[in-house]
Amino acid sequence: MSKSFTNFADLASFVAASRGNEAQVATYADAFIEYEEMAKMSIVDEPESIDMPDPEQVRAAVEMMLQTMFDVLRDTRMERYAADLAWGFAHSFHTVAKRVEGYEDDAAKRLGDLARTFDPSENYATDLEETQLLCQTLQGCREALECMRDHASEVYRVETGKPFSPVKGSRVSSSLSASMIDARDYLASRARERREQFNPEGPVVAFSGGQAWEDDQLLWRGLDSIKARIPEMILATTAQTKGCDAIAQAWAASRGVKVILFRLDRKLGAKAAFVRNDRLLALKPVEAVICEGSGIQMNLAQKLRQAGVPLHVVKSDQQSLRPASQRSENRTARGH
Repeated sequence: MSKSFTNFADLASFVAASRGNEAQVATYADAFIEYEEMAKMSIVDEPESIDMPDPEQVRAAVEMMLQTMFDVLRDTRMERYAADLAWGFAHSFHTVAKRVEGYEDDAAKRLGDLARTFDPSENYATDLEETQLLCQTLQGCREALECMRDHASEVYRVETGKPFSPVKGSRVSSSLSASMIDARDYLASRARERREQFNPEGPVVAFSGGQAWEDDQLLWRGLDSIKARIPEMILATTAQTKGCDAIAQAWAASRGVKVILFRLDRKLGAKAAFVRNDRLLALKPVEAVICEGSGIQMNLAQKLRQAGVPLHVVKSDQQSLRPASQRSENRTARGH
């Protein structure tokens, strides 16, 4: 017997009930939290009683939007555009979340200013209380939007095999997928107090490779072996959108490994790639993987060797990731 629905909320509830995912359900439940009974949506709005949306219905809505797009276009001449459309959905959640984050930062700054200029008056107390409520409301909305973005990003990753990455800036993430942190955000967070997600703690593994690469399983196996030895690793890549770096970022998203993206600073012109190598080296990586590529990779490999960083140099015809020194020893043992 077919079911009919008079509104999207009922349809979403039905879908949520039929597509249970315990990990995802828990993530949404944690994100869609009402910190207070009242909410304040902007500095000029009065506090009012407004509920958060039902997390199950939101989860189902995001799933339906993304998955339906892929399903409807699959095996048609429009299939090639499904990934671009899905990326746009995920990026729209990201853009709105960043906008709300900006409002939240402004409110937090105002709250800090109020805390530093204590005034015993009733107006001050009201202003302080409402500004704190505004911060909490915006925090809740941002966390909910980030959860929706991460869910959309995960559907995109599963369907395309590639992690969602914004055009610029960082994407700090929930447990659904890896965080992709722009190097500028990461370095700035160490220079001044920022949200903890922008400055992850852990040993850094550097990674770089050329844009023409076919054997993704070779890199996945090698990175898995490194993660087995360094469970808390953070992957720092040269952030190219295809080839080795894209494969490594897809691996990180699948394994829940945080990624620091060292994008080119185009303002530096011809020396941009070499400056990027220096900045990556400045993180003092505990291990590094350099895949066959261009002179940029050769330059980075040379600097890593000079710094004494354990280095895996990988060519497309190799069968595993082994330190360059070990391969040299093996060649000597074989009489080559």
